[in-house]
Amino acid sequence: MGFNLEKTEASMNCWVDPLLIIIPVFNHGTTLKGVVEAALSTGFPVLVVDDGSSDGGVAGLAGLNCQVESFAENRGKGAAILAGARIAKEQGFASIITLDADAQHNPLEARDLAVVAAGTDHPVIVIGARRMVQDTVPGLSLFGRDFSNFWVRLECGADLPDTQSGMRLYPVDVLLAQTFSKSRYDFEIEVLVKSVWAGVEICSVPISVHYPPAGERVSHFHKFLDNWRLTLLHTGLVCRRLLPFPHKKITGVREKESPVVVVKKPLRTLQNLCRENSSPFWLALAVWMGLFVGASPLIGVHTVAIIYLAYRFHLNKVAAVAASQFCMPPVVPALCIEVGHYFQTQQWLTDLSWKRWLLEVHYRLWDWFVGFLFVGPILGLFGGGLVYWLARRFQQSNKSAGVA
Repeated sequence: MGFNLEKTEASMNCWVDPLLIIIPVFNHGTTLKGVVEAALSTGFPVLVVDDGSSDGGVAGLAGLNCQVESFAENRGKGAAILAGARIAKEQGFASIITLDADAQHNPLEARDLAVVAAGTDHPVIVIGARRMVQDTVPGLSLFGRDFSNFWVRLECGADLPDTQSGMRLYPVDVLLAQTFSKSRYDFEIEVLVKSVWAGVEICSVPISVHYPPAGERVSHFHKFLDNWRLTLLHTGLVCRRLLPFPHKKITGVREKESPVVVVKKPLRTLQNLCRENSSPFWLALAVWMGLFVGASPLIGVHTVAIIYLAYRFHLNKVAAVAASQFCMPPVVPALCIEVGHYFQTQQWLTDLSWKRWLLEVHYRLWDWFVGFLFVGPILGLFGGGLVYWLARRFQQSNKSAGVA
């Protein structure tokens, strides 16, 4: 079954239009028909990708003007979205909007995503950021969203309000130009991080969200298995971020410019570096990292390591390097050596002789390493916590002064 590819009111940009709504579904028969009917009322064509459902819910779509693609077995949400993107490409669609089949989203707000996308002159991904303010929102969902936002920010530098939302607009060519290793819920995190690495801009627009009471809620998210998959995904993305090799860019997209270094104006460069990623939390994290690495036995290369890590993880470089200076010899290294020696021998190292500290330097380096594993995180927590508190106080005082 084909679709009418005429332009719609909400989608008038050449890279956005024509647009297709894709609804991946797995055993959401009780809500699917209502979601599809609402999606069709937007004026956009609709494709339902049945990911191996066994509840017969797709049969209820008979008579509706939508296309259905069915898998014989469950492959995962990511696989369903990519299959839908390939169908969209074959049928001439330039972009897709994904909607969850559980009625969590209001399909009419798909137009809001299309309007934002149409306002750009280059392909972007648009996320519908859920306003999770109602009483029925599970606490674990709020934590999971914030936790996911933190890791995505660390891995690619994109400060996004809702990295777990299933309502998104994707340029078809952006999706199909990349290679993804995940096919289930973890796909939606992987696609954001890798797209930013590839130079794709990501925008967000607020949307409503509906969470039914706990007894009526249908979710196929496996708390252990899917969280384990996400843990493996974030571990892999962090490790890849640490590698110095450049990421392959997608041609045809325009990467956001964020100049920091101004060669002819060093004072402005310093100002830019100080302001870089300097919210209280991220400033505190930069301080934590600076103190943690500064306490390590990386003799002679602390500053280089800290600048590299701060660059890779998009942390404030000035704050990180400045914090590391508090770990200069002799106090912090000596403390690490003492603590490491005590952990191994249950005795403090009170002998300050030449033999103990220089001729047995290889033992002291090992003591330093062992002690650093304990002292580094604690020192970082203390310094980072202090900076966070001071930054919040400063931020609040500035707001009060502005109001006054």
